[in-house]
Amino acid sequence: MNELLTIFKALSDETRLRIIKLLEKGELCVCDITAALDMVQPKVSFHLNALKEAGLIKDRKAGRWIHYSLENSDMRKRFLLLTVMEGVSADAVRDDRKRLDVFMGKKKANGNVVPIAGKKKQRCGV
Repeated sequence: MNELLTIFKALSDETRLRIIKLLEKGELCVCDITAALDMVQPKVSFHLNALKEAGLIKDRKAGRWIHYSLENSDMRKRFLLLTVMEGVSADAVRDDRKRLDVFMGKKKANGNVVPIAGKKKQRCGV
């Protein structure tokens, strides 16, 4: 019962639904998600942690960067995610996708080097 409560609590937030919708197309780095949502990294990390605790996403560390993707190993959660993603309107995440596409274009053009406010440019792993 606690597992179900954790899952539904994770799915009850609009930001987390936006993250799930972004991850629908594949793995993304924290910096990618931050750019797409136009939010600060600590806030995005909070939401990613809630989704991870619910077992809805998984992470992979590559150097200093963490990449996230949907967790597909549990069929029950997989079907739940598919159902949730069908219910999220494409219009709701259109702006997120646009920002992500712009960011990914800049990242690719600069060889995965991204500016981080107040710091030197750093590589964003892919």
